Amino acid sequence: MSEELQMIIDDAEEGMQKAISHLETELTRIRAGKANPTMLDGITVDYYGSPTPIAQVANISVLDVRTISVQPWEKNMLQPIEKSIMQANIGITPQNDGNQIRLFLPPLTEERRKELFKKAGGEGEHSKVAIRNIRRDAIEQVKKLQKEGLSEDASKDGEKEIQDITDRYIVLVDKHLAAKEKEMLTV
Repeated sequence: MSEELQMIIDDAEEGMQKAISHLETELTRIRAGKANPTMLDGITVDYYGSPTPIAQVANISVLDVRTISVQPWEKNMLQPIEKSIMQANIGITPQNDGNQIRLFLPPLTEERRKELFKKAGGEGEHSKVAIRNIRRDAIEQVKKLQKEGLSEDASKDGEKEIQDITDRYIVLVDKHLAAKEKEMLTV
């Protein structure tokens, strides 16, 4: 197999791995009924004029299965943190007691669970589309190489290997979704 063809295959696999990593990150943000500090990832607070992640202005910890505590390092950050959590619309109302903010996760209703399944499924579908787009681009590159002199057999072998890698990553997406679904049901 030519070096250029191997590079195309390696780049495609690397791109697909990034799609899986992104899916894993997005799935951790979807609430499964258990308190998880990563639910607050991506929420920024106005810290002296610059948007700063909550984790950089407060200590985030899990008190029990359904409670997250956000303890700001500076007392004057309580209000901005509370406001940011409200604006993030994560489905939890913060409780400010003057020293810390507590987030009480209500038990998931059947309706909310279905909503979360749908959201997780949507994230999975985005990942599958990204993986298929990477496959399409890689196969186009292989066909371009074939026009530049790569043998037809080598081209077909490269396309088959790209398809095999794609199939493997699509199955991985399904496994991640099944694991998230199981996590949502066991609360």
